[in-house]
Amino acid sequence: MKKEEHIPYQFNSISDLHRVLGLPKPLHPLVCLVDNTLISVDKDQLPASFLLNFYKISYKKGPNGKIKYGQNYYDFDEGGLVFTSPNQLLATTDDTEYLGYTLLIHPDFIRSYPLGRNIKNYGFFSYDIHEALHLSDKERSTILSIFNHIEEELQLPIDDYSQDVIVTQIELLLNYSNRFYKRQFITRKAVNNDLLSKAESLLNDYFNNETTLDKGLPTVQFLAEQLHVSPRYLSDMLRSLIGQNAQQYIHQKLIEKAKEILSTSNTSVAEIAYQLGFEHPQSFNKLFKSKTSLSPLEFRQSFN
Repeated sequence: MKKEEHIPYQFNSISDLHRVLGLPKPLHPLVCLVDNTLISVDKDQLPASFLLNFYKISYKKGPNGKIKYGQNYYDFDEGGLVFTSPNQLLATTDDTEYLGYTLLIHPDFIRSYPLGRNIKNYGFFSYDIHEALHLSDKERSTILSIFNHIEEELQLPIDDYSQDVIVTQIELLLNYSNRFYKRQFITRKAVNNDLLSKAESLLNDYFNNETTLDKGLPTVQFLAEQLHVSPRYLSDMLRSLIGQNAQQYIHQKLIEKAKEILSTSNTSVAEIAYQLGFEHPQSFNKLFKSKTSLSPLEFRQSFN
């Protein structure tokens, strides 16, 4: 299991991960809290890439100094949280630091609870690592307090309430993380406005250069890749700024371009549809009417 292996290693159980990391068996087979400083295995003995069959919430102690966003620095140097969901491809790096804590949650542990269905609604499980949640000192205390409650419960003998208590703490952790991410979007407002400006320029160029003729309609994945963020982060960021997710924003820019062509040219609706990247004019008509309450022809006639 050396780093040169190309096939990702699959961890199907928390116990399996503990074994590979040189940790004692977990207190509970489906949930555990790991003090990362106790990991005793050398980094070159870890798989280069791997998949976990469970959720992972990692708190990593922050570096000395301040966090820089764009041209500004912020006093959120008390560490951060990174969230991954089952079967996301992960990789070890040479600069991996085992400072902090890692909460591991097998889906079976929460499956019979509402959280088992709702956990997918926490979008930060789909964020990239560079979109981690950076914590202020107060936020850090809140998160570590929840970790402590979970650890204390795991140390107690299991009874009829053990799982309920731990699931409640996990849900509390996720809800606080949601709140803190909202704060982070506000804190990074200048940087996110810059991302919004870049997104607008990208879409304007996409439509004006008729890239649609070769590549079709722009997708959320395309826009996110160009901006070097994950699709889910892009949608959440846009929602915090303008109240629209990424798909809605793309549709808005598309409709703006359609209105421009309809009002300044005699190009047929079918040609406009193809020009904008639609395979079928009917799809363009349907989207346009859903966004404007008018068909493309009715919109054009309103100018006459």
